[in-house]
Formats: sequence, C-alpha cells, structure tokens
Amino acid sequence: MATYVNKRTAHRWRMLALMVTAVFFAFGSFWLLQAIQTGDTAGVGNNLNEPDYIVENFSFVRMTETGVPRYVMSGARLAHHPDNDVSEVSKPIVESMAPDRPRMTMHADRGQVYHAENRVELMGNVDIARPATPKAEALRARTEALTVLADDEIVKTKLPVQMTLGAASVNGVGMVAENPTQKLHLGGRGQIVYPPRQHAAPNQ
Repeated sequence: MATYVNKRTAHRWRMLALMVTAVFFAFGSFWLLQAIQTGDTAGVGNNLNEPDYIVENFSFVRMTETGVPRYVMSGARLAHHPDNDVSEVSKPIVESMAPDRPRMTMHADRGQVYHAENRVELMGNVDIARPATPKAEALRARTEALTVLADDEIVKTKLPVQMTLGAASVNGVGMVAENPTQKLHLGGRGQIVYPPRQHAAPNQ
C-alpha cells in the first residue's frame, strides 16, 4: 500500500513540475510579444538599430526608367539601417545628372537617404550650386537643412537661405527650386539686392 501512495505522490510532483514549466514558458512568450510590440526590447533584439552594412568613400548612381543617370550621390561614409531602410551619410555630395538639365550640385556635413521614398535630407552647412543656362542665371545658395526630391528634381527648405542669383543677392526664409523648369520660389520674408546699374560712358 505504501508503494502505491509513493507512486501517486511522485506522479503529482511530476504533474506539478510540468504545470510550473508550462506557466513559465507561457509567461516568457507573453513578455517577448509585449516587448516586441512596445519596443521595450531590453536584452532582446538590441541590434535592430545597428547598420547591416557600412561603406566608406562610396558613390552610387540613380538611373531613370530609360537607363540614363538621374543623379549621383557620394560621401565619406554610408551606414544603412534595415529597420527603417534609411542610410546615414557623412559628407554627402548630390549631383543631378538628368539629360537636358543644368547640373545642380549639393554638399553638406551629413545626410539621410530614405530609400523607399527616394528622398535625401541634407543637414549642416548645405551648399547648393547651379550653373547659368540660357533660360536662368547661375544660382548659389547656403542653408542649414535641405530636402532633395530626387525623382522630381526639386530641392526645398523652410529655413533661412542666403543665395546669389546672377549678380543679385537674396536672403529669405524658405525656398523651393525646381530644376526641370529652372524656377525658384522664395518664402514670405525675404530681401533681394540688385547691384547698381553700370552707366554708359559719355560719348567723346
């Protein structure tokens, strides 16, 4: 009779151990799910924001649908983050190369490339240069942040801008430059200074 009691007791202990183990794993799974959903991944998935590849002294070309270069981007360092498909760039240089367009070149201290949107954000000492064409004067602009919509060949900012447009100097807040139409839109608060006209010398 004692042996039968011991077997039942041992069986109950085994069942209790199995139940405790099941509860433990259930709680662990629930915690993992909550951590993923809330972003609280302490100790789990800490490398999600780490770059999956880094390229030094890089250069890549964006092509049009017909296989013609649209723009070239280069820089000192590119680090791609897979969680949001955004690349962090050091010392970026963006140069538009669309056919029948003046080449607009942009430099900055750093940048971000949003690959899914084909959008580039330039930040810190942004310098924009566009040569003169038969339809537009030469453009040179400086600001602290610039959005580059590469597919549309549009650059814009909401920050103060200092620029020269031909012989005139322009200061304003906010700018949109459209390379295909070579049009320039300035924000509301701005000032344009034209150089004095050169008077013709009197006839001798």
